[in-house]
Amino acid sequence: MSRVPLPATFLTKPLAHRALHDVAQGRPENSRAAIRAAIAHGYGIEIDLQPSRDGVAMVFHDYDMGRLTGCPGPIQQQSAATLAKTPLLGGDEGVPELAEVLDLVAGQVPLLIELKDQHGQMGRTDGGLEQAVAGVLSGYAGDVALMSFNPQSVILLAELCPDLPRGIVTSGYGAEDWPLLRAGVRDWLRAIPDYDVAGASFVSHEVSDLDRPRVAEIKAAGGHVLCWTVRSAAQEAKARRVAENITFEGYLAPLSA
Repeated sequence: MSRVPLPATFLTKPLAHRALHDVAQGRPENSRAAIRAAIAHGYGIEIDLQPSRDGVAMVFHDYDMGRLTGCPGPIQQQSAATLAKTPLLGGDEGVPELAEVLDLVAGQVPLLIELKDQHGQMGRTDGGLEQAVAGVLSGYAGDVALMSFNPQSVILLAELCPDLPRGIVTSGYGAEDWPLLRAGVRDWLRAIPDYDVAGASFVSHEVSDLDRPRVAEIKAAGGHVLCWTVRSAAQEAKARRVAENITFEGYLAPLSA
């Protein structure tokens, strides 16, 4: 499967994790306010997607809405219209749709989009979220890249969005951090075996696991290495010994790095 090169902006602009969020400043994660702030600072933006009940790609990280809205329950059980009217805690805006975010970013900064796994064990999904994303992205002219922890999702995106760069979000997959994944699944994903099958051009790897030999192999073969999630300048300096760019939060990453 052919690879699509990752635009250079994804290697030169630090990527604000879930946008430049800070609830103390009224900017919840993945909110319009956080996206506006990232654009104002000149950062790239990383966002997450979950599907609504009616199949709309919503910019939201968690499967359950409790932590971010105070209204517990699966996001997939709510319509896009209801989610739009459900305020994010720490802000005064509802959950945005991907289409709204694309209009807001409008190519001003690179946009890294993570599709959250819809299978549960990183297997093949029904394709609903991937199809929704492909439809919304059709015609978007800005720098955008797609990724997921689920390699099957990335493989499907290669069929639906063959002209967009794709990557796999990767991890050391320790049992303590991934208690719901079966041991065999963790072992499989840890080896990043689907990188070539998916036609990926990058990985976004767990910052505490960047010394993994498989990451070095991918980089040596011409693949790009990003990382998640950097939370201090000291951690950034260490991460950049391997990673070409960072996804960060909790501080202002230097733009000149």
